Amino acid sequence: MRAARMTNDQANDQATDQATDQTQGRGHVRTGATVWLTGLPSAGKTTIATELAGRLRAEGRRVEVLDGDEIREFLSAGLGFAREDRHTNVQRIGFVAELLARNGVLALVPVIAPYADSRDAVRKRHAANGTPYLEVHVATPVEVCGERDVKGLYARQAAGELTGLTGVDDPYEEPEAPDLRIETQGQSVARSAAAVRALLGERGLA
Repeated sequence: MRAARMTNDQANDQATDQATDQTQGRGHVRTGATVWLTGLPSAGKTTIATELAGRLRAEGRRVEVLDGDEIREFLSAGLGFAREDRHTNVQRIGFVAELLARNGVLALVPVIAPYADSRDAVRKRHAANGTPYLEVHVATPVEVCGERDVKGLYARQAAGELTGLTGVDDPYEEPEAPDLRIETQGQSVARSAAAVRALLGERGLA
C-alpha cells in the first residue's frame, strides 16, 4: 500500500512544529534579545560579554557577540569618530543586533555607544519590532580604565598622540536608568557575567 502523500498544509505544520521544537528549552520558547553593554574604553565590556557568551552557549543558547572593533573593520569601514559617524556606527550595529535578536539569537553588544540619543534610537528600533532589549552600564571609573588600558589608548592620549578618547577628551553620556549597572572594579569577571545572566533570567530571556 502506498503511503499517503503529505499535503502542503501538513508539510507546513510539520515544519513549524520542528522549528518550534528546535527553539524550545525546558518547556518554553527561547526568545532572542539584545544585551547592549555600554561603558568607557577598557571598562570590561568585551570581557564580560565573552564570559557570558560561553555560559549561554553551554546552556544551548544561540549567541553572537558583536565586537565593536570587528564592526568598525567590516561594517563601518570609512567612518570616523565625529559624533555623526559614531551615531551611524551605533545604528548599524543596532540594526544587526535587532535582526539577530528577533530571529532567536541572544546578541551581546559590548560597544561604547557614548551618546544617549544614539542608544535611545536603538532601543526604539527594538521596541517597534517587539524585540527584547537590555542596556547594561559597565560603570568602571575612568581612573580604573586608565590603569587597565587594554589597547594603550589612555597612554597615547596622555602622550598627545591621540585625541577624541571617550570619557577623557570626548563626551560619554552615562545611562540614567540602565537595566543593570555593574562596577567591575569591585568584582570578578565571572561575577559580572553572572549578574547579566541573572538579569536575563529575571526577564524570562534565558
